[in-house]
Amino acid sequence: MDRKILREKRKRRIRKVISGSMERLRLCIFISLKDIHVQAIDDKKGNTIASADLKEAKAKNNMEGAMKLGKLIAKKCLDKKVSEVVFDRGGRKYHGKVKSFADGAREGGLKF
Repeated sequence: MDRKILREKRKRRIRKVISGSMERLRLCIFISLKDIHVQAIDDKKGNTIASADLKEAKAKNNMEGAMKLGKLIAKKCLDKKVSEVVFDRGGRKYHGKVKSFADGAREGGLKF
């Protein structure tokens, strides 16, 4: 099977279980070839509480940039008085940039 199809299947399977509320927001990551976007979402109301991308973090699209982005989104969430999140990796493996982002968010003070 195609890698893209398999990733979409994993994404749907994960989203059946994961949802965010105001107590525990869903921290959703999207990685493209040029950029990384992150959102902290309250699924009950359908609101995005905080968002960030690499341009805002002034970082490159590599593992160090992903770690900087994790620290930035953690700071934004803590400013909104949110310390616990549910991590939605978007069907991607917990490896490379995704893992680096998660480590940066944990260093910034978020609890998964």
